[in-house]
Amino acid sequence: MGHPYPLREIARQAGLSEATVDRVLNGRGGVRESTAREVRQAIEDLDRQRTQVRLVGRTFMVDIVMQAPERFSTAVRAALEAELPSLHPAVVRSRFHFRETGPVDRLIATLDRIARRGSQGVILKAPDVPDVTAAVGRLTAAGVPVVTLVTDLPASTRLAYVGFDNRAAGATAAYLTGQWLGDRPGHVLTSLSSGFFRGEEEREMGFRSAMRAAHPDRALVEIAGGDGLDTTQYDLVRATLERDPDIRAVYSIGGGNDATLRAFEDAGRACAVFVAHDLDHDNTRLLRAGRLSAVLHHDLRQDMREACRIVMRAHGALPPAGPTLPSAIQVVTPYNMPPQATAL
Repeated sequence: MGHPYPLREIARQAGLSEATVDRVLNGRGGVRESTAREVRQAIEDLDRQRTQVRLVGRTFMVDIVMQAPERFSTAVRAALEAELPSLHPAVVRSRFHFRETGPVDRLIATLDRIARRGSQGVILKAPDVPDVTAAVGRLTAAGVPVVTLVTDLPASTRLAYVGFDNRAAGATAAYLTGQWLGDRPGHVLTSLSSGFFRGEEEREMGFRSAMRAAHPDRALVEIAGGDGLDTTQYDLVRATLERDPDIRAVYSIGGGNDATLRAFEDAGRACAVFVAHDLDHDNTRLLRAGRLSAVLHHDLRQDMREACRIVMRAHGALPPAGPTLPSAIQVVTPYNMPPQATAL
């Protein structure tokens, strides 16, 4: 496994002991395949961050812990790594802990492992459940500042939340949906990945409140539990379409939009309005093809830059600043896609 990095650097990046990394690199036994993958991933991360590592300045090791579909976690990784040079003269190194779904105790085990091992900060996207809140408390007690991303944990000891105002985003989606449907009849499908992400819950509440105020006769049909994954999302949408022949529009809060559109097609149904979130790879392609009406987007690069700066302030490396303001809500159509989306 060729690499130009000292053993100590790889061990720190992987969060493993130098002895374990040495066994992996030299092909000795007694190491699980999952551990070997962590070492290989650490080397790949160091390769991507190599330019930043050479910068002179204070070094911050930050852990990014996320439960999200791969398309979104990939976008977050790219956004962070694109922003690393802008944080000069500080050096921000990152370790990634991504999972698409699974029991919450695995995520909590990751957070507890970070608390024991140490970190300069954690950027976290996680369900808002008591056990996660408690794990954040243990991180804070261990001296690790936590910044929540996209979805908040307001009852926790997290230092700050970075992302847009999810209630306002939901209300914006309701405004667009109501305007585009006009007087045409039809129910609106609202789709959440899970019932445990506060950000999604707030989007749904904002959407429902605005729709009731402006279009009180418009029926809303909610589904949840697809985790934003195409395999589970398709079955949920298809079954809902079979039960309700009047669904004509979709507000996709939690993703899985390829599967949702395929379910409409297979049911022989048209979707008159489709509002989604985030310009990830899938949504960029669907929007460009005219299959989505609009995407509510926020600048992930700006969010990741702000999250890193909050961590730096927690360690006294930057002067104090006022409260973190919500990210701007961008309504993106096929005709005003931001420049970075053209590369997707």
